[in-house]
Amino acid sequence: MQDGFFLLFLPTNVFYSDLLKVFCIQKMDKMITILGPTASGKTALAAALADRLGCEIISADSRQVYRRMDIGTGKDLSDYAVDGRQIPYYLIDIAEPGTRYNLFQYQRDFRLAYDAIVSRGRRPILCGGTGLYIEAVLKGYRLAPVPENKELRARLEGKTLAELTAMLMDLKCRNGSTMHNKTDVDTAKRAIRAIEIEIFSGDNPAAESDTPPTDSIIIGIDVEREERRHRITDRLCRRLEGGLVDEIRALLDSGIAADDLIYYGLEYKFVTEYVIGRITYEEMFRLLEIAIHQFSKRQMTWFRGMERRGFTIHWIDAMLPMEEKVAEILKIDRNK
Repeated sequence: MQDGFFLLFLPTNVFYSDLLKVFCIQKMDKMITILGPTASGKTALAAALADRLGCEIISADSRQVYRRMDIGTGKDLSDYAVDGRQIPYYLIDIAEPGTRYNLFQYQRDFRLAYDAIVSRGRRPILCGGTGLYIEAVLKGYRLAPVPENKELRARLEGKTLAELTAMLMDLKCRNGSTMHNKTDVDTAKRAIRAIEIEIFSGDNPAAESDTPPTDSIIIGIDVEREERRHRITDRLCRRLEGGLVDEIRALLDSGIAADDLIYYGLEYKFVTEYVIGRITYEEMFRLLEIAIHQFSKRQMTWFRGMERRGFTIHWIDAMLPMEEKVAEILKIDRNK
């Protein structure tokens, strides 16, 4: 049916603004996804693009969902203001620290945000570095809530991280799963939870998810290795100078258990261990710097894996001026 004929069959009580909204939804462009490793400038680029196209941004960061965890997660909320204009964003500051926000919840919350944006005739931009979250919503993973298995946790308690990682990899091979990689198992607690999910998924094949695949143009920010390393170290120094240690002290003082912060990994793991006296400041900085570099490498491994799994990622050079990066994306968008 042609669009002109479609309009003839709308109820007569539909206002002109509603008519335009329905028409816009019918003609909605694909979502744009911007992904890349940590410290690659994703948020600033997404905001500049959103300002140009009138889009709204959905975050794809597994730690930015937590309130009061601002410096360590790199929320950089000031990036969402472009020339004095505020870009709407979603899925940031939606969970309490100390809780365990998971992929099932993210899929659900993404769909709510996506539908809300599209219902207003706006175009969503998905932006972040958590490859599992991005792939889950693009592909429409079939998921169900996974309950805690206390018996399994008791059996696994005391095993080393290396032993748990080996168990997880074996389960992944048996399940044919792409649900977890080493990014998700940098602590024993995270590894045990990943094993719990893999076992549940193998024993309980999920019913069809009510989260369908999401069609998207995917833009990757490509940062040369040495430049990436420089950016990571520079940003870590700025975060420490900007109050990261105080942020984590405040979280601990509010009653959040040290182990719960350590669970979140990276800054929250190593700075917490420093604050509670397990390691020195020098050890904290050295170990954290190494861990972030390793994390960045694992992110790129995940994104390259997405390409092998059938996703087309259009890579653009992070070193280009902002206007040129936006222009490249607009050109890719026009050709789709």
